[in-house]
Amino acid sequence: MARVVGIDLPKNKRIEIALTYIYGIGRTSVNRILSMTNVSPDTRVKDLTEEEVGKLNAVVSKEYKIEGDLRTEVAQNIKRLIDIGSYRGLRHRKGLPVRGQRTHSNARTRKGPRKTVGVVREKSKRMALREGGKK
Repeated sequence: MARVVGIDLPKNKRIEIALTYIYGIGRTSVNRILSMTNVSPDTRVKDLTEEEVGKLNAVVSKEYKIEGDLRTEVAQNIKRLIDIGSYRGLRHRKGLPVRGQRTHSNARTRKGPRKTVGVVREKSKRMALREGGKK
């Protein structure tokens, strides 16, 4: 199992796919990295040589902000938006979609599961008043 910048890559996948397991590296970045290191995208991770792993490590650590540093930067950017009170910051604070999506019928991922709002009927109101009056 190859380790690139502290992340274990799955050994049976092609290097082209395996590198996307690193937070902050997508398919476009992978293609750029592989062309810089002259590693074939079709190579399986288990077939990589130590030299190729070293090249990948060097390029990724030098050229890209990844994993913890990137997560910290993203969190700080969101915190800054919240602190300055921008519209996007308010949407983050309320847990609503930030990028202009509709919220009337969708946005369940951001809003969470539906909260059913029940109707209080007349009979149950009287019962609640009676219970409250006995104390």
